[in-house]
Amino acid sequence: MKLTVLGCSGSVPGPGAPASGYLVEADGFRLVVDFGNGTLAALQTLCDPFDIDAVLFSHLHPDHCADFAALAVFRWYHPAPPYDPRRRRLAVHGPSDTADRLAAAYAPNESERASTDLSEVFEFHSFGEPAVRIGPLVVTAARVAHPCEAYGIRLEHDGRTMAYTGDTGPCAAVTDLAAGTDLLLAEATWTDSADRPADMHLSGRQAGAAATDAGARQLVLTHVAPWTDRAAVLAEARMAFSGPVWLAEPGAGYEI
Repeated sequence: MKLTVLGCSGSVPGPGAPASGYLVEADGFRLVVDFGNGTLAALQTLCDPFDIDAVLFSHLHPDHCADFAALAVFRWYHPAPPYDPRRRRLAVHGPSDTADRLAAAYAPNESERASTDLSEVFEFHSFGEPAVRIGPLVVTAARVAHPCEAYGIRLEHDGRTMAYTGDTGPCAAVTDLAAGTDLLLAEATWTDSADRPADMHLSGRQAGAAATDAGARQLVLTHVAPWTDRAAVLAEARMAFSGPVWLAEPGAGYEI
């Protein structure tokens, strides 16, 4: 597998940094995990958006899904001929209300929504079974600690694994998903402090501790808010995890 960071800014886009979005490639299959603000532009520097094979949403806060509406416009209104074989329906996997929530984002008023059928260009699937096959990838999703319906994700291919926390506070699901993984992509929105809200985000220290508890081989920190000291988050994680640790950067790639 190859992981490429489309965007990694937490909560909102930052200067020159789209919000959360990641491209995972395996055997020629392209999966986009989350589609936050600015990620469609970043994706187009890497491939034709018609050439992605599936989209997966960890949850539906705007910094993880806002560019879906732009992707819908791209697929509906691109001037490619309607018989173009690339115009297959794109598989979209996510929380239980994904289809309705994304339709509301694309068509915000009732009259427009009544005449909009996203299923013409997308095929929606809700997370259900603990593990499903998406192309060549085995995908395991588990609920994590966040104010909305949110999931952490584990991807497996040919004996290699990566896990993505999505947005979460510390919880057992993250440790289970990341158990023995080759790479843990963990959110680290803020620095560590006892007065942080519970069940919302990880600090750098908590991300490092999660990697240690799971026995992950390497750790990539993402979703750092633009107002957070990135160097401090990195230092916290390195104090809690003895393996390699990196801060995600837009465009960065990792072989797994």
